[in-house]
Amino acid sequence: MKQTQIRLVGLASALVVLAGCASVKNPTPGDPLEGYNRNMFAFNDAVDRNLLTPVAKGYQAVVPSPVRTCVTNIFNNFGDIWSGVNSFLQGRGLDSVNTFGRVLFNSTMGLGGCIDVASMKGAPRIQNDFGTTLGVWGIGQGPYFVLPLLGPSTIRDTAGTVGDGFGGSAVYASPGAISDVPVRNTVWGISIVNSRANLLNASDLMNDVALDRYSFLRDAYLQRRQALLNQKLGPVVLDQPDGQNKAGSSNLPSYDDPEAGSAGAAGVAANPNVPVYDDPEAAPAGDAAQSASRPATEPSAAVGQKPAGAPASAPANADPSVPVYTDPEGK
Repeated sequence: MKQTQIRLVGLASALVVLAGCASVKNPTPGDPLEGYNRNMFAFNDAVDRNLLTPVAKGYQAVVPSPVRTCVTNIFNNFGDIWSGVNSFLQGRGLDSVNTFGRVLFNSTMGLGGCIDVASMKGAPRIQNDFGTTLGVWGIGQGPYFVLPLLGPSTIRDTAGTVGDGFGGSAVYASPGAISDVPVRNTVWGISIVNSRANLLNASDLMNDVALDRYSFLRDAYLQRRQALLNQKLGPVVLDQPDGQNKAGSSNLPSYDDPEAGSAGAAGVAANPNVPVYDDPEAAPAGDAAQSASRPATEPSAAVGQKPAGAPASAPANADPSVPVYTDPEGK
């Protein structure tokens, strides 16, 4: 009872702060709503500390790790349906097909999504949402904006959150599609508590290292969202055959096995910017490549040996740019 009263006092204090002056004398550039955002952040933080975090820690202590992983995978599997729709809306057809393939594979072989079999087979999740789709369509993100209870966002992502709510329910990818109100609320509650339990370590780390928790969370959120948008604006990268880099560039050296035959020599010779280091004991193909880089007048004797009849000062290397160091006592 006493702990409940303390938590209520904490919530009331946060509301008082939120109702106070919502202005900052010198707001951070790019954060014109910093006054409101900081007050809303304080309110959300009070709710999290007094309600969500204790429940999430209790959930983590009671529910075994394999069960929590299963619950997380099931919610992710349903969320992948809406992610696939957004990939299609962004014109990334291959991502959409891969995502729907993940859903089908995990729903069948993964026991309804409890086991993420697709990731085990090398098909990672492609995260997507309607806020990112709006960004791909050219809509600016707008200023940073902290939502009540939901946390960090922007003006664009706030509209995306509304779209995620309606769109996810329309394609049966969120608990909002459940018509039974008690069941829907229960599923929502499990989803929120499970998500908060998965973030306990991250929040503890932020509390330990962040001097200003608000600015730390704001910068991390904006950087992550921009990185996600840049990924969607870039080309779809496919795995290339062995021996070719994914960017399709031919300027990188090829380190082939020197004993692999002419294929290795051809791969190196195809790039004029890569020097050829042939084995002096290699096959005739290596000898031919080496002899082609020497002038016809160069003796075929081994390096360091003087040909018969040559003067003592005769250079051992035909390249005029390489200095010759001769032994003054040599004969």
